[in-house]
Amino acid sequence: MKILYLADVIGRPGRTMVKHHIANIRDEFGIDLVIINAENASHGFGVSVKNAKELFAMGIDMMTGGNHSWDKKDILPLMDTLPILRPLNYPRNSPGSGVGYLSVKEEKLVVINIMGSYTMPMVDNPFTMIVDEVDRLKKEGFKNIFIDFHAEATSEKRALFMMLKGKVSAICGSHTHIGTDDLEINEGTFYVSDVGLTGCRDGVIGMDKKQPMERFLTSISSKFDVPNSCKKILQGVVFELKDGRCLDAFKIKAYDYESVIISQRAFCE
Repeated sequence: MKILYLADVIGRPGRTMVKHHIANIRDEFGIDLVIINAENASHGFGVSVKNAKELFAMGIDMMTGGNHSWDKKDILPLMDTLPILRPLNYPRNSPGSGVGYLSVKEEKLVVINIMGSYTMPMVDNPFTMIVDEVDRLKKEGFKNIFIDFHAEATSEKRALFMMLKGKVSAICGSHTHIGTDDLEINEGTFYVSDVGLTGCRDGVIGMDKKQPMERFLTSISSKFDVPNSCKKILQGVVFELKDGRCLDAFKIKAYDYESVIISQRAFCE
């Protein structure tokens, strides 16, 4: 199975890029499943019911979340029925689930959403939780396991990769909105510290540059905003899985409405 993962789709510019490119990406690369991190999809903070339905209509199969999962309250009652994950290590009585299941070509894929500890809201230990969850899934016979690790610190992401390589199929980092170039496949596990954002590329991590600049100059906080008009980018990864192992993986990019390119291929250890 071939999977496309887009991390941190931000606001209307991000949704516009997904809508413009998704069908062509599916066709060009033979994509079977599309997963996006949608916790910033509605003007940068959370995902609303309206925007979730809009994204599903584009051909998205599953959405993951993070520290902004609860920002749009209208989506909360539907998180138990729609394929929208929130981090597994939020309290158990939180809406929704941190684990989702997809199927294609008679193969099953387990998607796990987990959140780091550093600078994040108070959550359970992501490392002990994910190790236990992976052990449970392996005992139940699941082979293809993909993890969206929504974390600030690259050290947390890298440590999780060291713990789980050879046990899961892919670990992709999200949250920082800044893509990294450390793609690798080791013991059948694909890893990248951060996929990067899909949205505005001429501001600060997808947001209008004015508010972040003022905060750094004055130490006075103001609400971040997503501009409707901006230069845009789409960043994602494509990875191919079989029998629980990653066979190939590469990063794709598109600037505005230009053609999608393969920008980097994973190094195979």
